[in-house]
Formats: sequence, structure tokens, C-alpha cells
Amino acid sequence: MIGNRPGFSLKRADFQHLPHWTSDDPADLVAGMRTCLQHVRTIKPYRSGALGLATDDILPIYKSVESRDFADAQEARQFFEAHFQPFQICRDDGSRGFVTGFYEPEVDVDTRKSEAFPYPFYRRPKDLVDLDEANRPSSMEPSYAFGRLREDEIGPYPDRKDIDCGYLQGRGLEIAWARSKVDVFFAHVQGAARLRYPDGSLKRITYAAKAGHPFSAIGRLLIDRREIDPATVSMQSIRAWLTQNPAKVDGVLWHNRSYIFFREAEVADTELGPIAAAKVPLLPGRSLAVDRLIHTFGFPFFVHAPTLTHLDDGRPFARTLLALDTGSAIVGPARGDIFTGSGAHAGDQAGTIRHDADFFILIPKAVSVRFGR
Repeated sequence: MIGNRPGFSLKRADFQHLPHWTSDDPADLVAGMRTCLQHVRTIKPYRSGALGLATDDILPIYKSVESRDFADAQEARQFFEAHFQPFQICRDDGSRGFVTGFYEPEVDVDTRKSEAFPYPFYRRPKDLVDLDEANRPSSMEPSYAFGRLREDEIGPYPDRKDIDCGYLQGRGLEIAWARSKVDVFFAHVQGAARLRYPDGSLKRITYAAKAGHPFSAIGRLLIDRREIDPATVSMQSIRAWLTQNPAKVDGVLWHNRSYIFFREAEVADTELGPIAAAKVPLLPGRSLAVDRLIHTFGFPFFVHAPTLTHLDDGRPFARTLLALDTGSAIVGPARGDIFTGSGAHAGDQAGTIRHDADFFILIPKAVSVRFGR
């Protein structure tokens, strides 16, 4: 073991020993690296995680693919083998890593509220303020990144129940109106959605801010109440329970006090996902949400989940992915969320991903010596 960190360590590995490495085609990651390069050049470098990797460490590799394409999967693998050193992320308690999935829902909406479309998606309100160590009241937990500013005093923002019961009505913050409060809720969970309007036009909403309250999984609530079998819990089984128990929907959804606000965006390329925390579009099947307190956006990972077989026609999942997003439920060094794409099929795939996995971070060879030989 090398590269000791609290709670985990890194173990040097070889590409030829990565499970099913020779079956992967990492060429798609080049597009992500190019967009990361554009962001770094025009905006700013990504914040480094606790592992200590910086954007400058991978910038030469970004630049090397700026005008390069690969002829085939073998050439793409050879590029990664030439420029990166894999390290397995090993938890101190000996347990394996864990992957889930996320996607971009497509929701039927209208521009006006009606009996058929009564549930709003909201823009960020003006009384929501960002919090940091300088302005966060001592009475608020450090996890609160947002609060409400009212009469020069900062406090917790109203939660999901308060907002659902009308706190934001009359402010003109509605982006669009949906048929189903459950659809709105799951768009909040995913942090983005494509909106399908009655005329067939398609727009996108992406994360702008949140009320600040911690995320609470309603699946865990239903398991604890013995409403759903933990062995079969998934987004699909949760949706089915909500459909079968309409009188209990509000109480269950309000258990998750977290509330998401959105901003509007165009769908410039239907093949790409929304712009995520790394400020670049997500690559379906090749983007990973990670714990950004530990990891740095823009770095590649190889993830092997032998029991995850429904994404690759029955074959064990073994892919190279780019760290482009994060999430409040993604905590730990070997924890990831795979972006499966947009729409109902991607949702079916994402909703059933809950699998043990081995995580390998690919560190540029030029700096890999910092983590041992």
C-alpha cells in the first residue's frame, strides 16, 4: 500500500491486470478532456481534492489530445497506457467501493399552470444566499451551503414542504409546470431534466442552487418502514410504491427536505448530457460523479463492477470514466455515480445500478511518483 490517506490508500496497479481492460474503448473520453481543457483555459482550474491532484498535473495530457483522434480502441488504450499510471483505491476497512447511476429525466411540461400541469420547476430565488465560513451563523451546521437572507439576518431556507405548500408562489420564479410532483421530485434528485413542451420543443434545466437542507433518501425511509424490500429497492420500485400510495406521497417526499432550484439551458446536442459540476457536458456512459472533497474533476477512473451486467449486454461493467460531477450522496474515495444518459431508457438503467465495484484512479505518469514507485 502506498499514498496513505485517512480512511484509504492507493495501491499501484498495471493496466494489463485491470479486469477486462482490453475490452474497453476509452476513445470517448477525449471529447471530455477537450471540453475540460476549454473550461480551464477560459474560466479557471478545477479545485484540488484531498488526494492532492491538481489540474496542472493533467493539463499536458489535455493539450496532447486537443487535435487528436484515435483510429480504434486499441490505439486509445495505448494512449492511456503511455500517459497514465493506475492506482487501486483501497479502503482501510477492506470493503469494496460502490457505484450507483444517475440520468437526465425527460419531463412533460407546459409554460402555464393548469389543472393538467400544476407542479412548478423554480428558478433560484433572490432571498437565497451562498454561505461560507464568513457569513454562516454559528447555529447552522457547516453542511449548509445556502441560507435565507431576511431583514439583514441569515437563517435556514424553507424546506421542501414549505415550498410545496406555497412559500414561493407569486414571485414569478416558475420555469415550467409539470404533470406530476413525483416527476419534479426525481428531477430534483438527478439535478437536471429535459423539458418536453406540448409543441414538441425540447429545453433543459440544470442545477442552479439548493435550499441547503441535507439530502435524505426516501428509499431508505421506505425500507425502514418495511414498505419496500431492501433487496429490490430501485428508482422503479420507489416510483411504483408512490403510484400505489397517492395519499402518502407528500409525507414521503417531504422526508427529503432538500429542494433544488434550476436554470434554463438549450439542448445544443441531444447526444450529450447536461452541463454538470465540472462545467462541461456529461458524456453518457463515460461520466462519473465523485466525492469532490477527495478527487479532482477531469481525472479518469477505471471502474470494475462484476455484478453490474445490464449496461453491457450481460458483460461485467469495466469502463474508463471521467470525473465530471459530484453529489451529496457521493461520499468516500471509492464511491461513484455513473451517468447513463437522458430519457426513460437511461432512467431504467440508472435506477437499478447499486453494485460493489473496484475503483482505479489513473494518475499522470509525470506525477505518479508522488504516490510511490
